[in-house]
Amino acid sequence: MKRHQHLKAAVAATAICAIAGFAAPAQAEGELVIATFGGSFGDDTKACHVEAFEEATGAEAILTFGSSVDIAAKIRATAGDPEIDVAYMDISIAKQIKGEGLLEEVDFSTLSNYPDVASQAFDADSQFVNFMTAATVIGYNPDMVDTPPTSWNDLFDPKYAGKIALGDITGTSGMHFLIAVNKMKGGDFETQDAGFEAIEGLMPDVVMLYTQADQLVQLFERGEIAMAPWYPDRIGSAADKGVPVAVAYPKEGAVGIQPTVAVPKGAKNKDLAMKFIDVLLSPEGQKCFAEKKYAGPVNTKVELSDKVKAIVPFGESYDNLWYPDTDEIAKLRPGWTERWQKEVAN
Repeated sequence: MKRHQHLKAAVAATAICAIAGFAAPAQAEGELVIATFGGSFGDDTKACHVEAFEEATGAEAILTFGSSVDIAAKIRATAGDPEIDVAYMDISIAKQIKGEGLLEEVDFSTLSNYPDVASQAFDADSQFVNFMTAATVIGYNPDMVDTPPTSWNDLFDPKYAGKIALGDITGTSGMHFLIAVNKMKGGDFETQDAGFEAIEGLMPDVVMLYTQADQLVQLFERGEIAMAPWYPDRIGSAADKGVPVAVAYPKEGAVGIQPTVAVPKGAKNKDLAMKFIDVLLSPEGQKCFAEKKYAGPVNTKVELSDKVKAIVPFGESYDNLWYPDTDEIAKLRPGWTERWQKEVAN
Protein backbone atom coordinates (compact mmCIF):
# COMPACT_ATOMS: atom_id res chain seq x y z
CA MET A 1 0.00 0.00 0.00
CA LYS A 2 1.31 3.47 -0.91
CA ARG A 3 2.08 6.05 1.77
CA HIS A 4 -0.92 8.27 0.98
CA GLN A 5 -3.18 5.21 1.09
CA HIS A 6 -1.85 4.30 4.54
CA LEU A 7 -2.50 7.88 5.66
CA LYS A 8 -6.02 7.90 4.24
CA ALA A 9 -6.85 4.59 5.94
CA ALA A 10 -5.44 5.79 9.26
CA VAL A 11 -7.49 8.99 9.13
CA ALA A 12 -10.70 7.11 8.48
CA ALA A 13 -10.06 4.46 11.13
CA THR A 14 -9.19 6.97 13.83
CA ALA A 15 -12.12 9.23 13.01
CA ILE A 16 -14.48 6.30 13.53
CA CYS A 17 -13.21 5.86 17.08
CA ALA A 18 -13.09 9.59 17.76
CA ILE A 19 -16.76 10.28 17.20
CA ALA A 20 -18.75 9.24 20.25
CA GLY A 21 -21.18 6.44 19.60
CA PHE A 22 -19.62 5.35 16.32
CA ALA A 23 -17.39 2.35 16.97
CA ALA A 24 -18.22 1.07 13.49
CA PRO A 25 -19.82 2.53 10.36
CA ALA A 26 -23.52 3.04 10.93
CA GLN A 27 -26.40 2.99 8.50
CA ALA A 28 -26.82 6.24 6.59
CA GLU A 29 -28.27 8.98 8.76
CA GLY A 30 -28.81 11.25 5.80
CA GLU A 31 -26.94 13.68 3.64
CA LEU A 32 -24.63 16.45 4.76
CA VAL A 33 -24.26 19.33 2.30
CA ILE A 34 -20.88 21.06 2.57
CA ALA A 35 -20.09 24.31 0.77
CA THR A 36 -16.32 24.56 0.39
CA PHE A 37 -13.59 25.80 -1.95
CA GLY A 38 -12.92 24.02 -5.24
CA GLY A 39 -9.89 22.77 -7.13
CA SER A 40 -7.10 21.06 -5.19
CA PHE A 41 -8.62 22.34 -1.93
CA GLY A 42 -11.81 20.41 -2.60
CA ASP A 43 -9.90 17.29 -3.68
CA ASP A 44 -7.89 17.23 -0.46
CA THR A 45 -10.98 17.96 1.63
CA LYS A 46 -12.52 14.81 0.18
CA ALA A 47 -9.42 12.71 0.83
CA CYS A 48 -8.66 13.93 4.35
CA HIS A 49 -12.07 14.71 5.83
CA VAL A 50 -15.05 13.62 3.75
CA GLU A 51 -14.02 9.98 3.36
CA ALA A 52 -13.26 9.69 7.09
CA PHE A 53 -16.56 11.35 7.99
CA GLU A 54 -18.57 9.08 5.69
CA GLU A 55 -16.90 5.93 7.00
CA ALA A 56 -17.38 7.05 10.60
CA THR A 57 -21.06 7.97 10.30
CA GLY A 58 -22.46 6.08 7.32
CA ALA A 59 -23.85 9.38 6.09
CA GLU A 60 -23.21 10.84 2.64
CA ALA A 61 -21.44 14.17 2.21
CA ILE A 62 -22.38 16.25 -0.83
CA LEU A 63 -19.91 18.99 -1.75
CA THR A 64 -20.73 22.23 -3.52
CA PHE A 65 -17.92 24.60 -4.49
CA GLY A 66 -17.39 28.35 -4.60
CA SER A 67 -15.54 31.29 -3.08
CA SER A 68 -16.28 32.73 0.37
CA VAL A 69 -18.45 35.38 -1.30
CA ASP A 70 -20.33 32.72 -3.30
CA ILE A 71 -20.99 30.64 -0.18
CA ALA A 72 -22.14 33.69 1.79
CA ALA A 73 -24.53 34.55 -1.04
CA LYS A 74 -26.05 31.05 -0.84
CA ILE A 75 -26.62 31.45 2.90
CA ARG A 76 -28.26 34.85 2.42
CA ALA A 77 -30.45 33.61 -0.43
CA THR A 78 -31.84 30.78 1.73
CA ALA A 79 -31.86 32.60 5.08
CA GLY A 80 -33.45 30.48 7.80
CA ASP A 81 -33.89 27.48 5.53
CA PRO A 82 -30.38 26.86 4.16
CA GLU A 83 -29.56 24.28 1.53
CA ILE A 84 -26.11 23.75 3.07
CA ASP A 85 -25.15 22.38 6.48
CA VAL A 86 -21.46 23.32 6.71
CA ALA A 87 -20.05 26.53 5.24
CA TYR A 88 -16.37 27.26 4.58
CA MET A 89 -15.62 31.01 4.55
CA ASP A 90 -12.76 33.41 5.16
CA ILE A 91 -13.13 34.90 8.63
CA SER A 92 -14.01 38.40 7.38
CA ILE A 93 -16.92 36.97 5.36
CA ALA A 94 -17.95 34.69 8.23
CA LYS A 95 -18.15 37.75 10.49
CA GLN A 96 -20.39 39.50 7.97
CA ILE A 97 -22.75 36.53 7.93
CA LYS A 98 -22.60 36.25 11.72
CA GLY A 99 -23.48 39.94 11.98
CA GLU A 100 -26.53 39.30 9.82
CA GLY A 101 -27.73 36.63 12.26
CA LEU A 102 -27.35 33.79 9.77
CA LEU A 103 -25.11 31.40 11.70
CA GLU A 104 -25.99 28.82 14.34
CA GLU A 105 -24.51 29.09 17.81
CA VAL A 106 -23.01 25.67 18.53
CA ASP A 107 -21.33 24.13 21.55
CA PHE A 108 -17.82 23.41 20.27
CA SER A 109 -16.84 22.08 23.70
CA THR A 110 -18.85 18.92 22.92
CA LEU A 111 -16.37 18.00 20.17
CA SER A 112 -14.03 15.17 21.13
CA ASN A 113 -11.07 17.11 19.69
CA TYR A 114 -11.94 20.41 21.38
CA PRO A 115 -9.24 20.21 24.11
CA ASP A 116 -6.44 19.85 21.52
CA VAL A 117 -7.40 22.79 19.31
CA ALA A 118 -5.83 26.20 19.94
CA SER A 119 -8.35 28.21 21.96
CA GLN A 120 -8.00 31.27 19.71
CA ALA A 121 -9.37 29.23 16.80
CA PHE A 122 -12.88 29.42 18.22
CA ASP A 123 -15.23 32.36 17.77
CA ALA A 124 -16.00 34.00 21.12
CA ASP A 125 -19.72 33.57 20.41
CA SER A 126 -19.35 29.94 19.25
CA GLN A 127 -20.54 30.57 15.69
CA PHE A 128 -17.48 29.51 13.68
CA VAL A 129 -14.06 27.92 14.09
CA ASN A 130 -10.80 28.60 12.27
CA PHE A 131 -9.61 25.21 10.98
CA MET A 132 -6.23 26.15 9.44
CA THR A 133 -3.64 28.90 9.18
CA ALA A 134 -2.89 30.31 5.75
CA ALA A 135 -1.72 33.55 4.14
CA THR A 136 -1.68 35.64 1.02
CA VAL A 137 1.91 35.55 -0.25
CA ILE A 138 3.68 35.97 -3.59
CA GLY A 139 3.68 33.04 -5.97
CA TYR A 140 6.38 33.34 -8.62
CA ASN A 141 7.72 31.38 -11.59
CA PRO A 142 11.40 30.55 -10.87
CA ASP A 143 11.97 30.03 -14.60
CA MET A 144 11.02 33.65 -15.27
CA VAL A 145 12.19 35.38 -12.08
CA ASP A 146 15.95 35.24 -11.50
CA THR A 147 15.88 36.54 -7.94
CA PRO A 148 12.98 35.50 -5.70
CA PRO A 149 10.73 38.46 -4.88
CA THR A 150 11.14 39.97 -1.44
CA SER A 151 8.49 42.70 -1.45
CA TRP A 152 4.94 43.39 -2.59
CA ASN A 153 6.55 46.17 -4.57
CA ASP A 154 8.20 43.58 -6.85
CA LEU A 155 4.85 43.06 -8.58
CA PHE A 156 5.13 46.66 -9.79
CA ASP A 157 8.56 46.13 -11.41
CA PRO A 158 8.27 47.21 -15.10
CA LYS A 159 10.24 44.16 -16.27
CA TYR A 160 7.24 42.01 -15.35
CA ALA A 161 4.73 44.14 -17.25
CA GLY A 162 2.18 41.89 -18.89
CA LYS A 163 3.27 38.97 -16.70
CA ILE A 164 1.23 39.67 -13.55
CA ALA A 165 -2.10 38.23 -12.34
CA LEU A 166 -4.12 39.59 -9.43
CA GLY A 167 -7.05 38.25 -7.47
CA ASP A 168 -10.36 40.06 -7.78
CA ILE A 169 -11.52 41.72 -4.56
CA THR A 170 -14.36 39.17 -4.31
CA GLY A 171 -11.64 36.67 -3.30
CA THR A 172 -9.36 36.84 -0.29
CA SER A 173 -6.08 37.38 -2.18
CA GLY A 174 -7.45 40.39 -4.07
CA MET A 175 -8.70 42.05 -0.93
CA HIS A 176 -5.45 41.23 0.89
CA PHE A 177 -3.28 42.61 -1.91
CA LEU A 178 -5.23 45.87 -1.78
CA ILE A 179 -4.73 46.36 1.94
CA ALA A 180 -1.09 45.15 1.80
CA VAL A 181 -0.22 47.68 -0.91
CA ASN A 182 -2.15 50.39 0.88
CA LYS A 183 -0.26 49.66 4.10
CA MET A 184 3.09 49.55 2.28
CA LYS A 185 2.41 53.00 0.85
CA GLY A 186 1.28 54.45 4.16
CA GLY A 187 -2.37 54.73 3.21
CA ASP A 188 -5.39 55.13 5.46
CA PHE A 189 -7.05 51.80 6.26
CA GLU A 190 -10.62 53.02 5.98
CA THR A 191 -10.34 54.64 2.55
CA GLN A 192 -7.59 52.45 0.99
CA ASP A 193 -6.88 55.40 -1.33
CA ALA A 194 -3.17 54.62 -1.71
CA GLY A 195 -3.89 50.98 -2.48
CA PHE A 196 -6.55 51.73 -5.06
CA GLU A 197 -4.35 54.30 -6.78
CA ALA A 198 -1.41 51.89 -7.00
CA ILE A 199 -3.45 48.94 -8.28
CA GLU A 200 -5.30 51.07 -10.82
CA GLY A 201 -1.90 52.08 -12.19
CA LEU A 202 -0.79 48.44 -12.31
CA MET A 203 -3.83 47.18 -14.22
CA PRO A 204 -2.37 47.70 -17.76
CA ASP A 205 0.30 45.14 -16.78
CA VAL A 206 -2.19 42.58 -15.42
CA VAL A 207 -3.03 39.50 -17.50
CA MET A 208 -6.00 38.38 -15.39
CA LEU A 209 -8.10 39.33 -12.40
CA TYR A 210 -8.79 35.81 -11.19
CA THR A 211 -11.89 34.87 -9.23
CA GLN A 212 -11.06 31.21 -8.49
CA ALA A 213 -7.69 30.37 -6.94
CA ASP A 214 -6.82 27.48 -9.25
CA GLN A 215 -7.20 29.66 -12.35
CA LEU A 216 -3.53 30.54 -11.82
CA VAL A 217 -2.31 26.97 -12.31
CA GLN A 218 -2.53 27.02 -16.10
CA LEU A 219 -1.13 30.56 -16.32
CA PHE A 220 2.01 29.52 -14.43
CA GLU A 221 2.13 26.21 -16.30
CA ARG A 222 2.13 27.94 -19.71
CA GLY A 223 4.62 30.60 -18.61
CA GLU A 224 2.07 33.38 -19.09
CA ILE A 225 2.70 34.98 -15.70
CA ALA A 226 5.79 35.56 -13.60
CA MET A 227 4.12 36.58 -10.34
CA ALA A 228 0.81 36.79 -8.52
CA PRO A 229 -0.53 37.18 -4.98
CA TRP A 230 -1.61 33.63 -4.12
CA TYR A 231 -1.77 31.14 -1.28
CA PRO A 232 0.98 28.80 0.05
CA ASP A 233 -1.38 25.81 -0.02
CA ARG A 234 -2.24 26.33 -3.71
CA ILE A 235 1.40 27.00 -4.60
CA GLY A 236 2.61 23.87 -2.81
CA SER A 237 -0.04 21.69 -4.45
CA ALA A 238 0.73 23.10 -7.91
CA ALA A 239 4.49 22.67 -7.45
CA ASP A 240 3.94 19.03 -6.45
CA LYS A 241 2.34 18.50 -9.86
CA GLY A 242 5.31 19.99 -11.70
CA VAL A 243 3.99 23.52 -12.18
CA PRO A 244 6.89 26.04 -12.15
CA VAL A 245 5.86 28.05 -9.10
CA ALA A 246 7.40 28.81 -5.70
CA VAL A 247 6.52 30.69 -2.50
CA ALA A 248 7.95 34.06 -1.47
CA TYR A 249 7.08 35.82 1.79
CA PRO A 250 7.30 39.63 1.34
CA LYS A 251 9.42 41.55 3.85
CA GLU A 252 6.45 43.83 4.64
CA GLY A 253 4.67 40.72 5.90
CA ALA A 254 2.35 38.20 4.33
CA VAL A 255 -1.32 38.80 5.14
CA GLY A 256 -2.68 36.11 7.46
CA ILE A 257 -5.76 34.14 6.48
CA GLN A 258 -8.11 32.39 8.87
CA PRO A 259 -10.41 30.07 6.91
CA THR A 260 -13.40 29.06 9.01
CA VAL A 261 -16.25 26.59 9.06
CA ALA A 262 -19.69 27.41 10.37
CA VAL A 263 -23.20 25.96 10.47
CA PRO A 264 -25.82 28.18 8.76
CA LYS A 265 -28.80 29.07 10.93
CA GLY A 266 -31.60 26.56 10.45
CA ALA A 267 -29.31 23.86 9.01
CA LYS A 268 -31.21 20.61 8.63
CA ASN A 269 -28.36 18.36 9.72
CA LYS A 270 -26.73 20.19 12.62
CA ASP A 271 -25.68 17.00 14.44
CA LEU A 272 -23.97 15.61 11.34
CA ALA A 273 -22.34 18.99 10.77
CA MET A 274 -20.77 18.83 14.22
CA LYS A 275 -19.47 15.32 13.54
CA PHE A 276 -17.88 16.53 10.32
CA ILE A 277 -16.26 19.46 12.14
CA ASP A 278 -14.90 17.00 14.71
CA VAL A 279 -13.21 15.03 11.93
CA LEU A 280 -11.94 18.27 10.39
CA LEU A 281 -10.28 19.26 13.68
CA SER A 282 -8.93 15.81 14.57
CA PRO A 283 -5.13 15.39 14.68
CA GLU A 284 -5.38 12.84 11.87
CA GLY A 285 -7.56 15.04 9.68
CA GLN A 286 -5.37 18.06 10.37
CA LYS A 287 -2.13 16.15 9.70
CA CYS A 288 -3.48 14.72 6.44
CA PHE A 289 -4.66 18.14 5.23
CA ALA A 290 -1.44 19.86 6.28
CA GLU A 291 0.71 17.38 4.36
CA LYS A 292 -1.52 17.28 1.27
CA LYS A 293 -2.65 20.91 1.19
CA TYR A 294 0.15 22.78 2.96
CA ALA A 295 -2.30 24.06 5.55
CA GLY A 296 -1.09 25.25 8.94
CA PRO A 297 -2.89 23.11 11.54
CA VAL A 298 -4.81 24.45 14.54
CA ASN A 299 -4.75 21.12 16.39
CA THR A 300 -1.76 21.37 18.74
CA LYS A 301 -0.98 17.64 18.53
CA VAL A 302 0.03 17.82 14.86
CA GLU A 303 3.72 17.60 13.91
CA LEU A 304 4.65 19.01 10.49
CA SER A 305 7.17 17.56 8.07
CA ASP A 306 10.15 19.72 7.05
CA LYS A 307 8.70 19.98 3.53
CA VAL A 308 5.48 21.52 4.81
CA LYS A 309 7.28 23.79 7.27
CA ALA A 310 9.14 25.37 4.33
CA ILE A 311 5.88 26.45 2.67
CA VAL A 312 3.23 27.16 5.31
CA PRO A 313 3.45 30.17 7.65
CA PHE A 314 5.93 28.80 10.18
CA GLY A 315 8.93 30.05 12.14
CA GLU A 316 10.28 33.34 10.76
CA SER A 317 7.57 33.63 8.09
CA TYR A 318 4.88 33.12 10.74
CA ASP A 319 6.46 35.79 12.96
CA ASN A 320 6.24 38.22 10.03
CA LEU A 321 2.58 37.44 9.35
CA TRP A 322 0.05 40.16 10.12
CA TYR A 323 -3.72 40.00 10.50
CA PRO A 324 -5.82 43.01 9.50
CA ASP A 325 -8.79 43.81 11.71
CA THR A 326 -11.40 41.42 10.31
CA ASP A 327 -14.27 43.24 12.06
CA GLU A 328 -13.29 46.41 10.23
CA ILE A 329 -12.92 44.50 6.96
CA ALA A 330 -16.39 43.01 7.39
CA LYS A 331 -17.78 46.54 7.82
CA LEU A 332 -15.80 48.26 5.05
CA ARG A 333 -15.58 45.54 2.41
CA PRO A 334 -18.91 46.31 0.65
CA GLY A 335 -17.74 49.88 -0.02
CA TRP A 336 -14.30 48.71 -1.16
CA THR A 337 -15.93 46.20 -3.50
CA GLU A 338 -18.14 48.84 -5.10
CA ARG A 339 -15.13 51.11 -5.60
CA TRP A 340 -13.05 48.23 -7.03
CA GLN A 341 -15.69 47.52 -9.65
CA LYS A 342 -15.61 51.17 -10.77
CA GLU A 343 -11.88 51.87 -10.61
CA VAL A 344 -10.07 48.56 -11.05
CA ALA A 345 -12.25 45.97 -12.75
CA ASN A 346 -13.91 48.26 -15.30
